[in-house]
Amino acid sequence: MSTTIDLDEPAVGPTFTPISTGRKIRNGIAAVLVTLAFLVAVVPLVWVLWTVIAEGLSVVLRPGWWTQSLNGLLGRQQGGGAYHAIYGTLMQSLIAAAIATPIGILVAIYLVEYGAKSRLARATTFMVDILTGIPSIVAALFVYAVWIAILGFDRSAFAVSLALVLLMVPVVVRSTEEMLRIVPDDLREAAYALGVPKWKTIVRIVIPTALSGMLTGISLALARIMGETAPMLILVAYAPFINYNVFAGNMASLPLLMTVERANPTEAGSDRIWGAAITLILIITVFQLIAALLSRVTAPKTK
Repeated sequence: MSTTIDLDEPAVGPTFTPISTGRKIRNGIAAVLVTLAFLVAVVPLVWVLWTVIAEGLSVVLRPGWWTQSLNGLLGRQQGGGAYHAIYGTLMQSLIAAAIATPIGILVAIYLVEYGAKSRLARATTFMVDILTGIPSIVAALFVYAVWIAILGFDRSAFAVSLALVLLMVPVVVRSTEEMLRIVPDDLREAAYALGVPKWKTIVRIVIPTALSGMLTGISLALARIMGETAPMLILVAYAPFINYNVFAGNMASLPLLMTVERANPTEAGSDRIWGAAITLILIITVFQLIAALLSRVTAPKTK
């Protein structure tokens, strides 16, 4: 028995059930709640930024703010700059990043590519979770106990960097781990089918594919440690002059400068606090923009 099809008969498209009034109402309520939550988060942020810019912009525009220190100036005297604190912040943060970034990336690669469900991987994940939640003062006290009290080294900017490493590593591990996990397994399997070793697959395929997101995670971790104050208070003393030696002597930083000047009730002290705050925001913003540019350059190209 054969079936005949009438080609002249118009094709009937799929039918859709109209959206009910209740679903439209729930969708509208959800949209309003999301918008309100966004405004609740954005309004305080804009308020803080506006206050910092309004109070500190004139300070950072003064001649010498970026090129001079506070050496020889009394607390009530206007003038000077934050060059010594800017140098200290950059050196301590970049040293910490140079140590924490490769450690965090290698740990993440082990957890995703090699560890699987091993006991060592589970223990490592547990320790990373603990490090993620510890306060900065705990990391500073640990470094003080080991690096200074037991090993006998002096308080220095390098000791601060070691404490910042403990705060930065878990953030790098978590962000890198997530980026590696979203790399499609098809890419790995295709490389294995061609006889490419696993280590070369990771280096040539997996990491370049995830590099854009990894850079974003590293920049977020770097932004977090730049604003920490507790490690500076415990592991190094403030100095109003610049110290190029990170292994000995006192060294200033922008968070430490704000903490010290908080005890200065004069107008000069208030100006330095606001100036240091906006300077720290500008430095973090520059690093974020650099990370965004690198992420765009290193993002996988799609045709």
